[in-house]
Amino acid sequence: MDYDLLIIGSGPGGYVAAVRAGQYGLKVGVIEKDDKLGGTCLHVGCVPTKALLHHAELYENALHGEEWGIKHKGIELDFARVNERKGEVVSKHAKGIEFLFKKHKVDRIRGFGRLLGGGNVEVAEGDKRRTLSAKNIILASGSVARMLPGLEADPQRILTNIEILDLKQVPKSLAIIGGGAVGVEFASIFRSFGSEVTIIEMLPRLVPVEDEEVSKELARAFRKKGIQLEVGAKVDKVTNSRGGVDLDYVDAQGAKKKLSAEKLLVAIGRKPNTEKVGIENTKIKMDRGFVVTDQWMQTAEPGVYAIGDIVAGTPQLAHTAQMEGLVAVARIAGKPVEPINYLQNPGATYCEPQIGSVGLTEAKAREKGFQVKVGKFPFAGNSKASILGQHGGFVKVVADEKYGEILGVHIIGPAATELIGEVVVAMSSEATVESMMSTIHAHPTLSEAVQEGFNSVYGLSINA
Repeated sequence: MDYDLLIIGSGPGGYVAAVRAGQYGLKVGVIEKDDKLGGTCLHVGCVPTKALLHHAELYENALHGEEWGIKHKGIELDFARVNERKGEVVSKHAKGIEFLFKKHKVDRIRGFGRLLGGGNVEVAEGDKRRTLSAKNIILASGSVARMLPGLEADPQRILTNIEILDLKQVPKSLAIIGGGAVGVEFASIFRSFGSEVTIIEMLPRLVPVEDEEVSKELARAFRKKGIQLEVGAKVDKVTNSRGGVDLDYVDAQGAKKKLSAEKLLVAIGRKPNTEKVGIENTKIKMDRGFVVTDQWMQTAEPGVYAIGDIVAGTPQLAHTAQMEGLVAVARIAGKPVEPINYLQNPGATYCEPQIGSVGLTEAKAREKGFQVKVGKFPFAGNSKASILGQHGGFVKVVADEKYGEILGVHIIGPAATELIGEVVVAMSSEATVESMMSTIHAHPTLSEAVQEGFNSVYGLSINA
């Protein structure tokens, strides 16, 4: 055998699995078709998008500097420098992964990996082909953006998460098809940069996987920012025009409408990248293009594991892929490990206002038959939120009335993606509403709003 473990893909799941395997003393190689390590998340996903969001927040704060007592003679957006710094952040962390591979003796193997069965993987680089063998294989081939039937992405007008990151100028107008995480994040970015933004979402609300009250609050905040929303709407036709893109769609009331924009972002989800990776040469079972695994991430093919966006029935999130990789490697190395409890897997959406959530929504909890008790605390009652000038949003706690079990927490507001981490730790440690109420939080901090959310479950909030 050439390796103890071969990993196909160097995205967040693949590279984290490789580093841990190296720490466990396994001989490990990572097959990556792209020139740089890190996958979609690092190069055209999580990291560059969040860099743009940070720049957008800074720009908006600068525009309103006089509210903070900071007078200026005019603010100008240097979009070229914004893109340059975004690239610097990405490059720094791509080099960081290269360093980690060297540190932990992980072989970087250039080429496209394809399963051959029997513990063998073909690596294709240009016209060259070679076969490597391994005791274990992790398939971490990731996902690609879905596109509307009949449409193809192009760098000029019809964009996915890849092309929109290469824009050289801020578009005067941007239409977005899809109101999920990708759609609302780019809506926040380009509205802050000055674009006229319209979101068209087929389902009745934005961020449909979130709690309904969170969706309503985000819609309210977006409308206040001047983002146009068309929910419950269906796009019938997209036409390239001389000035941009023309859309024909039917709104929620069934009326036919038209919309013209300089650019169109298609953000209707992602599909698993499993078509050319050699699934047919194995016993791997599939579900609508996704790979079926057990709780240890093992497939039906002996010695072959799958992690990340290609796994059936799990969230397509970078941090999920990372933990799945750690579980798979621990299993391979014979180390103690617990399977993932996906109900304790946080969701994080970095639009403005931010959204952080974990566990069951109120509707799902009731649907499952729990005796639900809900607490809700607005950031308007939190001192630190007032200091930051970010009063919107709330912390919502969904609890079991009988035992005080935390069933879910949903946060929309300042630093929500950071605050949700406390709740994940609480839930994984089997904390209750009562124990969270008695946990001292520093003052003044945004984290106090989390405690107040738990206080609110029993009507004992201090500041609301």
